[in-house]
Amino acid sequence: MAGRAEASRVYEDDKVLAFMDIRPMTRGHLLVIPKTHATNLAELDPELAGPIFATAQRLAAAVRRSPLQPEGVNLFLADGAAAGQEVFHVHLHVLPRLVGDGFGLRGSFSWPHRMALDAQAVQIRAALVT
Repeated sequence: MAGRAEASRVYEDDKVLAFMDIRPMTRGHLLVIPKTHATNLAELDPELAGPIFATAQRLAAAVRRSPLQPEGVNLFLADGAAAGQEVFHVHLHVLPRLVGDGFGLRGSFSWPHRMALDAQAVQIRAALVT
């Protein structure tokens, strides 16, 4: 972001920077970052969330129109080490996808009872900061 390291820049404006990931999961893997430092989503200025996602949306469309011709695109943001965050500056991955490319979320889905979901919803609503 400060321009001290090499980067294959794709897009930049006054709020965000987008560049090629140096350890891509797929061909065309991009990162979109805010120019203002935020370690995690809780620290991210809400005024920057929109420009980050709007830029990712534009880039996803551009990748689809490009000769890379992905069959789909994932947006991925890891918030915290337990979520897989390795670089502690908020960054949104734009991942062009092809069927069988090997990338994906792994895990098991559960089917909790509605009462358990309702109880979790109450806990989350109570923690909302207005």
